[in-house]
Amino acid sequence: MASFSAAVANFSRVSPTHTSLHPRHCLFQSQCRPFFLSRSFHSLRKDLTLPRGRDAPSTTTHASFTAADVSTDVSLEDKQLAKGEMWSVHKFGGTCVGTSQRIQNVANIILKDDSEKKLVVVSAMSKVTDMMYDLIYKAQSRDESYISSLDAVLEKHSATAHDLLDGDNLASFLSKLHDDISNLKAMLRAIYIAGHATESFTDFVVGHGELWSAQMLSLVIRKNGIDCKWMDTRDVLIVNPTSTNQVDPDYLESERRLEKWYYLNPCKVIIATGFIASTPQNIPTTLKRDGSDFSAAIMGALFRARQVTIWTDVDGVYSADPRKVSEAVILKTLSYQEAWEMSYFGANVLHPRTIIPVMRYGIPIMIRNIFNLSAPGTKICQPAINDHEDMQNLQNYVKGFATIDNLALVNVEGTGMAGVPGTASAIFGAVKDVGANVIMISQASSEHSVCFAVPEKEVRAVADALQSRFRQALDNGRLSQVAVIPNCSILAAVGQKMASTPGVSASLFNALAKANINVRAIAQGCSEYNITVVVKREDCIKALRAVHSRFYLSRTTIAMGLIGPGLIGSTLLDQLRDQASTLKEEFNIDLRVMGILGSKSMLLSEAGIDLTRWRELREERGEVADLEKFVQHVRGNHFIPNTALVDCTADTSIAGYYYDWLRKGIHVVTPNKKANSGPLDQYLRIRALQRQSYTHYFYEATVGAGLPIVSTLRGLLETGDRILQIEGIFSGTLSYIFNNFKDGRAFSEVVAEAKDAGYTEPDPRDDLSGTDVARKIQHHETALDLQVIILARESGLKLELSNIPVESLVPEPLRVCASAHEFMQELPKFDLEFTKKQEDAENVGEVLRYVGVVDVINKKGVVELRRYKKDHPFAQLSGSDNIIAFTTRRYQHQPLIVRGPGAGAQVTAGGIFSDILRLASYLGAPS
Repeated sequence: MASFSAAVANFSRVSPTHTSLHPRHCLFQSQCRPFFLSRSFHSLRKDLTLPRGRDAPSTTTHASFTAADVSTDVSLEDKQLAKGEMWSVHKFGGTCVGTSQRIQNVANIILKDDSEKKLVVVSAMSKVTDMMYDLIYKAQSRDESYISSLDAVLEKHSATAHDLLDGDNLASFLSKLHDDISNLKAMLRAIYIAGHATESFTDFVVGHGELWSAQMLSLVIRKNGIDCKWMDTRDVLIVNPTSTNQVDPDYLESERRLEKWYYLNPCKVIIATGFIASTPQNIPTTLKRDGSDFSAAIMGALFRARQVTIWTDVDGVYSADPRKVSEAVILKTLSYQEAWEMSYFGANVLHPRTIIPVMRYGIPIMIRNIFNLSAPGTKICQPAINDHEDMQNLQNYVKGFATIDNLALVNVEGTGMAGVPGTASAIFGAVKDVGANVIMISQASSEHSVCFAVPEKEVRAVADALQSRFRQALDNGRLSQVAVIPNCSILAAVGQKMASTPGVSASLFNALAKANINVRAIAQGCSEYNITVVVKREDCIKALRAVHSRFYLSRTTIAMGLIGPGLIGSTLLDQLRDQASTLKEEFNIDLRVMGILGSKSMLLSEAGIDLTRWRELREERGEVADLEKFVQHVRGNHFIPNTALVDCTADTSIAGYYYDWLRKGIHVVTPNKKANSGPLDQYLRIRALQRQSYTHYFYEATVGAGLPIVSTLRGLLETGDRILQIEGIFSGTLSYIFNNFKDGRAFSEVVAEAKDAGYTEPDPRDDLSGTDVARKIQHHETALDLQVIILARESGLKLELSNIPVESLVPEPLRVCASAHEFMQELPKFDLEFTKKQEDAENVGEVLRYVGVVDVINKKGVVELRRYKKDHPFAQLSGSDNIIAFTTRRYQHQPLIVRGPGAGAQVTAGGIFSDILRLASYLGAPS
């Protein structure tokens, strides 16, 4: 036993650079032969002995399937390996070959590929590599459960083979599998005794998973009558280990071996093992992290393939981590450099070294989802010189965003650093000495400070090393501090075309500023493939969503909160529902209702409420109404660039919040008259804030329902016209009553008809009264005095509501009636009074109309019953139409008329909708 242990220990000290013998050969030298007399040991000797010279015959582990006797004596002149476009390369990861069904799916994909020749790189079955590493760990730890764990490995592959194979193919594979397991059991026993395994020995053990999956897949392909061979890539891929725990491919030697291998194994389909390779001394090794992808890229380069397809379990490369940004999209294309940058910054893309082999020959890499064959995937390639599609949108200049968490910033600063050669070298020399990885470096041109990011777990060692290295400079004051800023994250924006596009950085930082994100450090190379910022760890996801939305969502994506889902509010929601897809597809306007707030309950959503079911959802998931929580929720969705609140109430208290909302950057759209007709100082504050900020306040529907009255007025003023008078019929209800109060009809009869038709409030006095009752109404189109004061203020008059005299149409005795029913019963008693007024007007060729008037010249307003000639536009109304006449310096002799429907939820909601679309146009949507 002592001699055996000594042999194992001696094997552990064998250096690949000192011998051309394979470590498996080194392990079993003459001093330990007596210990192994079993059949498995002799099998092991037969299978694992490698040549002493580079050109000697090589017997590999797949001898039972292919001839692999590669000799330099064989002439290759008549049978060269044809390279180029006829070859396509596929790589299938462990998830893709995780079960027998998935291996069959892989075979189907290969069979359907119409390429002339195919090379397929496969990983070990899912979890197998971990299981193999666990075997090594247990054996080294002298844990005898490695035996049962190895049996589990055997069972997994045996069961899979029984599912896939039959007859001689099954028997042949199982025989080889059992031989391999016996050999591994002997090797693991040696490790168990020695308590140690070299890296080469470990690499050899863990590589068996790839050998088995490749053999099984090749046999499945052969069952379909396809000319297929499997390749142990340790016979072909030659790599040189580096000091950074990576390997460098030896392309010349690998090409030479590939040509020899193919000479003896010509075929149309090659199933090759991923992850594993050999050193120039024929010692087994692995390609380290993402080794199978690397194998596929190297093979693609060796074959000069048309394309390398990496099959995985996602639809492609996302513009951001979809677990953090629900709006992330699949990228159609990435340049090699973009993929490189994104993978460095933690995105789930190919490892940077995977891209290097294919870049040399311009071979594109496709990322495809084996579980969703309909998804086109992402193509990584050399970008087109003139990519017309990318020139259309700013978003295409930034392809993706990635983050790295758990970092710390180290800031070395002091006046003594400026202009002193070698300071940066000394700083990073100290960092190198402790083996820390520098993720990002930032230095201002003043050279006053150097700031860099390192993993948080390494920052203490880095700080101590710098304190020690610069102790004298710190004590003398040449350096002021070595400061550590913990709890940081890096956010990187990546895009090849950022270099030639002005404004990308500005847009990025503007998005961060709008989301209230503080940037702690910035780095951007002159190539401008990426812009890197450091933010607080707790701000990382919010920052990621904010910048992603700026470049990937429409600039007119609006997070909306609707307050007051009554008649008008619910009608607006239904209109939004019906138009949403058209607006998004044709006008790039993406309206998302994030919350609906009623007087008692509210409905909130993180991604947008399904407006086809909002009533049901409100019943099912509604919670107690809380205005502060509601506003915070709607505004808190930082992945949406813009926030708007739509107030469909007539509530004075809600209107009181407008100023604060606008000040916080929340746009406000409303038919609620209370803010613009309330206290003058409140109105003036809101208008001043509106002029000073980029936040918008739209209130078209506060006057004349959905008619463009406010916008017409503002257009006249903004173009230099002078308003002389505004006169109009603003109430659809009163328009209907006086349009029908004719031909001998009684006034009470017409009012009853309007009430029955639903034009009036439940209590018609709310329509016929003046200010006292109008203050209590719930529907804006009845408040004439409020509309008059709004128009007066828009015209520049500084009037209070109390300055507007209102003529009430409710007879004095009826104003104290206890109910609407009593009022309607008593109203006929006053019909003669109204008939007298109507007849007096009729006798002189006039009609009665209840109007609001803004007299700008005399700086006053009034709401009263007036008489108009029958040829006057106000006399031509029908139904419940509204009409407004603007008398201005330009339209002095013939007023500008705006006329249209003045009542109904559809009309009013349409006016609010129009304001929302106007907001979108201000934010960048097509006008």
